[in-house]
Amino acid sequence: MNRIQQLHELGQSVWCDNLGRGMIDSGELQRLIDLGVAGVTSNPTIFMKAITSGDDYDQRMTATDEKGLEVVGLYERLVLPDIADAADLLRPVYDRTDGGDGFVSLEVNPQLAFDPDATVEEAWRLFRHLNRPNILIKVPATDQGLSAIEHLIGEGISVNVTLIFSVAMYRKVLDAYLKGLARLDHAGGDLSCVASVASFFVSRVDTAVDRLLSEKREAGAAVANLFGLAAVANAKIAYRRFQEVFDSSGPFARLAAKGATVQRPLWASTSTKNPAYPDTKYVDTLIGPNTVNTMPPETLAATLDHAQAVVTIDKDVDAAQVALARLAECGVNLQAVTDRLTVEGVNAFAKSFDDLLSDLTRKRRHMAAAAPV
Repeated sequence: MNRIQQLHELGQSVWCDNLGRGMIDSGELQRLIDLGVAGVTSNPTIFMKAITSGDDYDQRMTATDEKGLEVVGLYERLVLPDIADAADLLRPVYDRTDGGDGFVSLEVNPQLAFDPDATVEEAWRLFRHLNRPNILIKVPATDQGLSAIEHLIGEGISVNVTLIFSVAMYRKVLDAYLKGLARLDHAGGDLSCVASVASFFVSRVDTAVDRLLSEKREAGAAVANLFGLAAVANAKIAYRRFQEVFDSSGPFARLAAKGATVQRPLWASTSTKNPAYPDTKYVDTLIGPNTVNTMPPETLAATLDHAQAVVTIDKDVDAAQVALARLAECGVNLQAVTDRLTVEGVNAFAKSFDDLLSDLTRKRRHMAAAAPV
């Protein structure tokens, strides 16, 4: 039994945070599924790298491009087949787990992150087009996105709530999920057919907090023992909230009796950015039941090689609270940090999307100029 399978035995699903045509055509995605990878996440940055870094998409671009087609339409003709093919490869996992795993996540246009009505419309369009039960539509956890999340869950659309950085926002996301389930139940919908994960971003929190701590250390503050603590502590406290909300005796129990499933915390941004930290830092410390860890290829490889398959997510939670209190005492305003990370995350995805569209426009012109007359 490899380490991914060991994590599965402990209740944690491992997903791959990467997707591209090359992964599908080469058989790499199927190899990962055979190893135990049970899902795939994508985002505009991932697709930007996949489409612009090689020629994997050139043939499809030539075959599907039409005169007068807007560049966003061209982007979808390149990307949506990847999502569909990945979902088909993962469909046996979805069926075997009765809809518990086997999902592929696709993000709505990030330019719509602050427009809930447009987000809902876009999510429905993508969901209908793909027409597969194991698709998760990614919606950013902005204040505006919360109403879209509730609306989509209430209409039976499975959602990956992305770009969660703070426990305060996570509480709102949980509330939106429960309200959405209640709406679906009131409308007579099948609660067992909707799934959701809450993507809690991890390593970026340490990167931002450690930068502040370095500034304070340079100013003479005693902060040496606080580096690298914020992200895991933040996630552990979020997981405790997950346990409270989905406790069998809590308000979720009535919905669960009608087939509703828990909204699993998904640990995202789990590659280690600081080379001084272990390369499985955000794997080894966040293992536990009803969780997902979506890993980029290098973190997947490290996990298979030397991750420690032991439940850790619910350990030392009191120490995590102490660590965050100490950060506050040192003048680190974690809420301000995570608020900024949310804005930066949305903007980064939007920029990747814009850059991708610009690159497609340039490539389209180049291919048109090179085509025989």
